Amino acid sequence: MEHVIVHTGKDGRPTAVLSGGREWTVGAEPVRWFERVNWWELKRRMPKGGSRIDVEVLQVQVRLGRNAGSALTTMLLQRDGLGGGWRLRESVADAA
Repeated sequence: MEHVIVHTGKDGRPTAVLSGGREWTVGAEPVRWFERVNWWELKRRMPKGGSRIDVEVLQVQVRLGRNAGSALTTMLLQRDGLGGGWRLRESVADAA
């Protein structure tokens, strides 16, 4: 998964995503949820020092640049548990 940078406004809501050297402006209200992680499929033991069993997911609809007329693309971002940043899980261009 590719690392991305999420810019936020003063209220903490995402305003833009930097991915692949391009800036994508958020064009709709983001959706946030948490998913259960099957840690036992990745490691033999639960990670020491914490019971991190959930991962934060953010779905954003973005437009390339600041062009309000460009098509929306839906990005699924997953919180990187190590550094607190975000990774691009999936990106789907909406069909018009």
